[in-house]
Amino acid sequence: MAHFSKDGVKLAECTSMTPSFIRIAEIWLPNADHTLLEFGSGLFGSAPVFAAATASMRFGIGEGLPGLAWQEGRPILLKDFDSPHFLRAAAAQEAGLGCAIALPLFVGSALKAVVVLFGGSEDARSGAIELWHNSPRVTTDMTLVDGHYGTASNSFEVLSKDTFLPRGTGLPGLAWQRGAAVFMENLGTSPRFLRGATAAESGITRGLALPCPTRTDEAYVLTLLSVLGTPIAQQMESWAPDATREQLQRGFGFSDTQGSLPAPSHTIALDSAADHPLARAFLTGVPSIQGGTIHIPVVADGEVCEVLALSL
Repeated sequence: MAHFSKDGVKLAECTSMTPSFIRIAEIWLPNADHTLLEFGSGLFGSAPVFAAATASMRFGIGEGLPGLAWQEGRPILLKDFDSPHFLRAAAAQEAGLGCAIALPLFVGSALKAVVVLFGGSEDARSGAIELWHNSPRVTTDMTLVDGHYGTASNSFEVLSKDTFLPRGTGLPGLAWQRGAAVFMENLGTSPRFLRGATAAESGITRGLALPCPTRTDEAYVLTLLSVLGTPIAQQMESWAPDATREQLQRGFGFSDTQGSLPAPSHTIALDSAADHPLARAFLTGVPSIQGGTIHIPVVADGEVCEVLALSL
């Protein structure tokens, strides 16, 4: 997985036998006077043309996919790249990308960054991205905003559009209730995933749900669903503070090659001198990329509550 910095310099590369559903990740950072979003860093895999088209771009509020998420103050899902808000459609198609979601990261009222994740094309058995939403002025349930379902059966998409999830129910409802990332290894057999039977028929096996901060009291949850043979990411880990809030400990970990990861023997110190990327992301609320891994702060009630590490 190729990693490019703000100036487009290739920093690191690793290879994988099985491409993950999330193919590309980008970090967009506000400039000094908070008038523009500038490219911070990204993981681009085998998509150098897309990387080259990205490195020099900047977005004002409302411009492009990152700028639109900034303006709206909420996640924005693109099921395809026909939208006028996406300015790199030709490069995305050449790179074999099929969908994208932009996640603005607010800590309190401050925008720290916009993370953009790109999913693989429908031409391959890839997976699904869903965006769920609750408006407390309208309903007590969470409902589907939209989704990209790739090669999943139409019945799964239809069922998802007709699903209403109370807080704490289903994969999105659990992430909403906990204010934290939730991973389910086997959706077809989990009693907590209400669409399990239809998911199994569609070949959907695993799911990751991530609560998304907004500037309002409305709640959004991103779900990433993978099919057999295509992992969401090569490895996923969640790190959250212990009871003392002086160190991070791993909540869950899953690898495409190893399965559930054993509990680590170490913790990560949280202090002002911390130089570990997970600690920095937790303390600053700013995502980062190191090697082939993106570290995404998870925000609940205006504060960072954990860090999700996705290795592509």
